Amino acid sequence: MFQSTRMAGRFVQLFTLLLASVAVLLAQTKSERERKTPEPPAPSQNAPAAAAPSADPLFKGMKYRVIGPFRGGRSLTASGIAGDPTTYYFGATGGGVWKTTDGAVTWTPVFDKQGTSAIGSLAIAPSDTNIVYVGTGEACIRGNISHGDGVYKTLDGGKTWKNVGLRDSRAIGKVIVDPKNADTAFVAALGHPYGPNSERGIFRTTDGGKTWEKVLYKDENTGGIDVAFDPHNSNILFASLWEARLALPGAW
Repeated sequence: MFQSTRMAGRFVQLFTLLLASVAVLLAQTKSERERKTPEPPAPSQNAPAAAAPSADPLFKGMKYRVIGPFRGGRSLTASGIAGDPTTYYFGATGGGVWKTTDGAVTWTPVFDKQGTSAIGSLAIAPSDTNIVYVGTGEACIRGNISHGDGVYKTLDGGKTWKNVGLRDSRAIGKVIVDPKNADTAFVAALGHPYGPNSERGIFRTTDGGKTWEKVLYKDENTGGIDVAFDPHNSNILFASLWEARLALPGAW
């Protein structure tokens, strides 16, 4: 009887020692696993390749920053003058045309007295930078757009403006000026956002806006959204037409 009790006690001691050893081993394994730095996952064959750095040294280290004006509103168009790093114009979709002559330290609204404040596109004449054409009415059609009333032109850098036509175009996607002749300009007119009209497509003037000729047109539902010169030959142009329609306000 005494011998059996003794053997049972020894068995309990051995079992307890075994459990303690296992617990210590598990604790050491967990500690080593936590200290080990996880290896990065292998790249997927379908993962996109990293973008190559720009080879143009002009853009190395450049960062975007807000230059204002903070009350100018949403904008679709801006333009500067080649060789002049201080003078720029931009057009806001509900805030008119703004100008800076000090590299965007300050901005001045120059279009407040005109019939509309919705600007779709503007272009400075390269051959005479006092001449600026402005197409009114944004062509990025959305639920809260404002329409324009044609093309405006200034001969004195924005001091005075004159409406030079295409009043029923309502929305203008692009204005460009011939690099050698300030009297020749092209307009991509989208037309009425909410319905059909005929004053849409691609228009050209060769007399500074006194008259306009429709040089590309499809139908009353399709308008011009963009136009561009070939950089080597201004007699070659590329244009885009867009058939688009907004539902009337409140309609679904």
